[in-house]
Amino acid sequence: MSPPIDLGRVGVWSWAGSGAPAAVLREAVPEIEELGYGALWYPEAVSKETFAAGALLLSYSSRLKIASGISSIYARDPTAMANGARALADAFPGRFVLGLGVSHREPVTGRGHDYGRPLPTMRAYLDAMEAAVFMGEEPDPPAPCVLAALGPKMLDLARDRTDGAHPYFVPVEHTAIARERLGPDKLLAPEQAVILTDDASHARVTIREHTSFYLSTENYRNSLLRLGFDESDLENGGSERLQDAVIVWGDEDAIRKRVKAHLDAGADHVCIQVLQPRGELDLEPLRRLAPALLDL
Repeated sequence: MSPPIDLGRVGVWSWAGSGAPAAVLREAVPEIEELGYGALWYPEAVSKETFAAGALLLSYSSRLKIASGISSIYARDPTAMANGARALADAFPGRFVLGLGVSHREPVTGRGHDYGRPLPTMRAYLDAMEAAVFMGEEPDPPAPCVLAALGPKMLDLARDRTDGAHPYFVPVEHTAIARERLGPDKLLAPEQAVILTDDASHARVTIREHTSFYLSTENYRNSLLRLGFDESDLENGGSERLQDAVIVWGDEDAIRKRVKAHLDAGADHVCIQVLQPRGELDLEPLRRLAPALLDL
């Protein structure tokens, strides 16, 4: 069996997808499509509402797949989530992927919700999505659904109840583990952060800004500890060993090697995140990387 949707081998993950002004995205998204990237992934977090953002990105393109990475299950009830995905699948057949995740304790409690145990909370949410009432015609094909799965039990849930997994902030070793847990037929689409530079000092500053945020969250810390890092690797923005495992910097060849390593480890699709200030969308790195990545 093939994965439920062909995203191409390499796509783009960008905060700007849900954070940049519409006027910027209206110009940028068609170019990302023309460069040949297979999909554009965007977060929700505290930026634009997920289905509004997805609809805009889909409307700015004609072939590009658009994927939420991720839509927070705390941002809307299961019926709204299921039927929002149905709306985009109907309007843009075969082009939208719903990525679901439990987000993190801090942004969830900041919105006034109680943060439940991730696995039973996600399982119950999927149950409710499946039971959601929809008084309309089902889209054909339906929108594939993937989970932001890091740990083995969440990967098992992704395998058993959805179309695959979208791991974020993970090294290549996680991709191999995820493929083994998911089996051969489920979509595996890890995110890979990249910095196209030969300036080591610039790279380290940029990396530390990026890792400091994620290493403050229990879900990512627990994920990295399971992979063999220790507590000392996770402090002060992370050790260089950890930083270089989850982020790749260097020239086009260095980034190509890392993306290929994910593909060789079992990924169907790798979405690269060019590290930039959030909300900014400088396409020059994507232009430079396209010839190196899109023949993988």
